[in-house]
Amino acid sequence: MTNCRPILLSDDHVARVASAQGPLHDPRWRMLEDADLDLLADRLTQDRPRPIPVFAYGSLIWNPGFAVGARRRATAIGWHRRFSISLEHFRGTPERPGLMLALASGGSCEGLVLDIAQGTEAQSLRAILRRELVAHELSANACWIEVETDRGREEALTFYADPIGTQLAELTVEDQARRLARASGAAGSGAEYLLRTVRGLAEHGIHDDYIWTLQQLVAEEIEAGTDGADE
Repeated sequence: MTNCRPILLSDDHVARVASAQGPLHDPRWRMLEDADLDLLADRLTQDRPRPIPVFAYGSLIWNPGFAVGARRRATAIGWHRRFSISLEHFRGTPERPGLMLALASGGSCEGLVLDIAQGTEAQSLRAILRRELVAHELSANACWIEVETDRGREEALTFYADPIGTQLAELTVEDQARRLARASGAAGSGAEYLLRTVRGLAEHGIHDDYIWTLQQLVAEEIEAGTDGADE
C-alpha cells in the first residue's frame, strides 16, 4: 500500500451531477430466476471451502448485501481494477453512458475477502448472484481467483474478472473520468459509485493509485462544469 492521498471527490460534487431516468437493466436480458440462481450457486461452490470466501474490490466492500461472517484484507494475484464495462442502464443511459468497475488481467489489487456467514449460504449466494450476475447473458461472470491473505495463498469467488458478454469501453483514465463525471441513471450516478468505493477502500486502509487518480479527475471534471447537467 502507498501513502494515501486525500479524497477530493465529495458529496457536494455528487449532488451537482444531474439525475437521469433510464432502464435499471438491459431490456434484452433474460433475468435469472431463483431456480437458476440456486443451480448456479451449487455449480460455483461444489467442493469449495467453507465458509465460502468472496473477494470484494468495489461495491461489495461498502455494500455487501449478504450475511458476512468474517472479513480480512486480501490481494488479488494477477488482477487490477478497471472501469471497463460500458453502461447504458443502471448508473447510465444511452445519452449519458456510465462505466462499471471490473477486474482486468495483470498486476494486483488489494481488497477484502468476505466469508459468507455459515448457515446463510443458500440465501446469501442467491442474493449475491442476483445482484452481481442479474441475467443469463451475464452468468459466466463469476469465477475463483487466487488471493494472498494473512493465511497465505487461497482462492476466493469473485465477479467480472475479464468480463464476458458485456460491452467494454477501453478508455484512458482521463476519458473514464469524463464519462463518470456525467453518467447517471436509474441507480444513481457514476460519481456517487466512485465516491462510495474510494471511501470504502479508505475505511479499510486500502489505497489504489488508479482509483485515487480517477476520483481526483472526476472531481475536477465536475468542478469544470462537465457534470452533464446541461446535456
